[in-house]
Amino acid sequence: MPKETAVYTHGHHESVLRSHTWRTAANSAAYLLGSLEPHMKVLDIGCGPGTITADLAELVPDGHVTGVDHAPGILDTARATAAERGLDNVDFAVADVHALDYPDDTFCGVHAHQVLQHVGDPVRALSEMRRVCRPGGVIAVRDADYSAMTWYPGSPVLDDWLDLYLRVARANGGEPDAGRRLKSWALEAGFTDIAASAGTWCYSSEEERAWWSGLWADRTVASSYAERAVATGHADAEQLADIAAAWRAWGSRKDGWFVVLHGEILCRK
Repeated sequence: MPKETAVYTHGHHESVLRSHTWRTAANSAAYLLGSLEPHMKVLDIGCGPGTITADLAELVPDGHVTGVDHAPGILDTARATAAERGLDNVDFAVADVHALDYPDDTFCGVHAHQVLQHVGDPVRALSEMRRVCRPGGVIAVRDADYSAMTWYPGSPVLDDWLDLYLRVARANGGEPDAGRRLKSWALEAGFTDIAASAGTWCYSSEEERAWWSGLWADRTVASSYAERAVATGHADAEQLADIAAAWRAWGSRKDGWFVVLHGEILCRK
């Protein structure tokens, strides 16, 4: 069975986890919540530090949530997140979404947030999600669409950031404009009952601008993404420093506004 071949672009630098630990079921999986029932058994793919996973576990108190991730190290953080919240209906494991180690029809629901943009074969991944989901169950997938991100005021250097990110992510084997492709990939994976939607994150207040610009400034010079950008010849340290400075300059603007667009699909098996 196919195995993961793409390289995860962001890695787990502190600047990345600063973003990932902010995520909740409310701000990142609202389109799914109406489909959850207290007894459900749920698989959370690409769980990262486990904040969404823990929220899902609280929403299915009579059920169970399994969080899986391709990176073993981050699962210690996820386990600590669940333990801090006193949850006993959640467990974690290493997994490859292209070849999930679960029998057919195991879960009532399967969730993946910001996963398909980073995998080598998103159609295969969706097929695996469909396989392990029970008939009548729900598969929920949400991914950002980088080319659809927009901000004000304009900045030629942030334009360069976007161009660079797209090139690095694709060189890593992923598809950073995954959001717009989710429905198409789901159709290729054999789904026929697909509800497609979109969601956003918007950063505009002083606190939001400082947080968003700061984590991207740090990510641009210090994360696995920065290392890959230099190692693959897409940028040098000076260019990355210029982009980081542009992020901080944008964050200092009182009229600053940034929107991340996400594609979403809710599929029934």
